[in-house]
Amino acid sequence: MAANFCGLTLQSPFLYNFSRPTIRSSSFIRSSSSSSASSNGNLKESFSGEPEADVVVIGSGIGGLCCGALLARYDQDVIVLESHDHPGGAAHSFEIKGYKFDSGPSLFSGLQSRGPQANPLAQVLDALGESLPCKKYDSWMVYLPEGDFLSRIGPTDFFKDLEKYAGPSAVQEWEKLLGAILPLSSAAMALPPLSIRGDLGVLSTAAARYAPSLLKSFIKMGPKGALGATKLLRPFSEIVDSLELKDPFIRNWIDLLAFLLAGVKSDGILSAEMIYMFAEWYKPGCTLEYPIDGTGAVVEALVRGLEKFGGRLSLKSHVENIVIENGKAVGVKLRNGQFVRARKAVVSNASMWDTLKLLPPGALPDSYVKGVNTTPQCESFMHLHLGFDAEGIADDLEIHHIVVNDWDRGVDADQNVVLISVPSVLSPNLAPPGKHVLHAYCPGTEPFGLWEGLDRRSAEYKNLKSQRSEVMWRAVERALGPGFKREKCEVSLVGTPLTHQRFLRRNRGTYGPAIEAGKGTFPGHSTPIPQLLCCGDSTFPGIGVPAVAASGAIVANSLVPVSKHSQLLDAIGL
Repeated sequence: MAANFCGLTLQSPFLYNFSRPTIRSSSFIRSSSSSSASSNGNLKESFSGEPEADVVVIGSGIGGLCCGALLARYDQDVIVLESHDHPGGAAHSFEIKGYKFDSGPSLFSGLQSRGPQANPLAQVLDALGESLPCKKYDSWMVYLPEGDFLSRIGPTDFFKDLEKYAGPSAVQEWEKLLGAILPLSSAAMALPPLSIRGDLGVLSTAAARYAPSLLKSFIKMGPKGALGATKLLRPFSEIVDSLELKDPFIRNWIDLLAFLLAGVKSDGILSAEMIYMFAEWYKPGCTLEYPIDGTGAVVEALVRGLEKFGGRLSLKSHVENIVIENGKAVGVKLRNGQFVRARKAVVSNASMWDTLKLLPPGALPDSYVKGVNTTPQCESFMHLHLGFDAEGIADDLEIHHIVVNDWDRGVDADQNVVLISVPSVLSPNLAPPGKHVLHAYCPGTEPFGLWEGLDRRSAEYKNLKSQRSEVMWRAVERALGPGFKREKCEVSLVGTPLTHQRFLRRNRGTYGPAIEAGKGTFPGHSTPIPQLLCCGDSTFPGIGVPAVAASGAIVANSLVPVSKHSQLLDAIGL
């Protein structure tokens, strides 16, 4: 899986006004298809007539690439259109002065797992026949009001931290929590995400196929456990409350984990998500993983899979609008005026609000438009990308650091939680020799209203950048120690919410929908417009890398016959 910590929708490097960051050679944009799309967005030279495909995918984020690559695996003619000159959306990497930065995900687990309980992204990569070499580790540093300590995943080490920083009652409550929820994990993980589709065919590919394993899980849990499994689609806080967990540290820690996973506290996250995470992070022998070549390697693997099966990727192909004819989505019109026809479907990997902007007025029922416009949004981000000399920095520096300034304000308060990733600790190839690369950010808590309407060239904007980035600088200094000096940074870049809005085409720079468990559900993948589907963080199952990978897979599955879907599941042992 990938936590929110790693599944964040982050800013593009284009926000830093580097017009063409060149981290990938043009060969990376190649296509094995004889009718491959040109990397410069001029599709006409790739076709004898009007550009067309069975399925046109708007956006090359993780969700869009998973959808497009699986469709290609299903022998569908698919083209993925990307506005920028690098694929990956919020998950791509970029290079400046030899420093290779992650712009999004940074903390993963289960990328190399296989089988029904694997990370959805791992299942997609398995279906594509792509591998992803990773470094393994099992800890991160946390800086809390109670103190600083190295937190290890696994069933036993965390108890030592609890004993020291929270006391015996916290240890007892944590044992009580694990004892209650870990037995539920078999039910939460019994249905592989790759088996799901958005039509009645799911009765064959999921319900009937995995009914025996689900039944076995319920029998193993017993009557009490089976009753608890009914809470999987309820807020996790209900399980916490039912166990009468009172210790402040335990409650705060659970809220922090929920926030890192999905951008909401325990009263807003599905129990199934949290239980899946607990099963991954607190079982014997568990580890975290980081791709050896950075998060960009995830994008490269998906693009390789897309192209391997004849799919096409066209960069610098900015979709201006979705074309509707006779009430159906039939293609898209690009900014340069080109029309790309979709014979079967158009799939939007944009957010629900930005997809709405691509449609002509009146194309959707008023009730649907109102539902989109009234869906609450997560806030945006502040970012700090640094490249600096490793001299004076501890040799045993951890890759990840989490800073919580004040529990009383809540983990979702602005300027309160800072996440720091130093991937060069595990992958030295991401920085020049003897250097480190670092990304710090305030995740989904920066109010867009503070920035709305500001001119990015104005002194007011620059001053606000300086003020609002200070909390990240202080967190970095706390994590790296006295050997780190701001003035010695060779690369220093600050990103704001306006960059999300402008360069990622994200409405108000948002992280995604703020839909709380028990109060609403993430939308499905179909729309009122025939042949128009959606994937990504505005659709089920929600925000984060595993979720968007699953959403892309569900859409791809839904566009092919049940027989092909079943054959794929057989081929990868699901």
